[in-house]
Amino acid sequence: MPRYEFRCRSCGDTFEVSRPMSQSSAPADCPSGHTDTVKLLSTVAVGSTAGSGGASAPAAGGGGGGCCGGGCCG
Repeated sequence: MPRYEFRCRSCGDTFEVSRPMSQSSAPADCPSGHTDTVKLLSTVAVGSTAGSGGASAPAAGGGGGGCCGGGCCG
């Protein structure tokens, strides 16, 4: 089940809520009981293998994925 991060505007606490994607935009109450909360945008790390030191450029000659697995769609 996805986890969504919220911040309470009243006390400043940040907390997570697990809920189905169909309820992702529903409001969430702060664990301290406050109702003035805002959903935070999450970042997703996509990328390199361990030890590569960061993102790497695609290898020369193509094959970089895309919508067709490296081919040209149109």
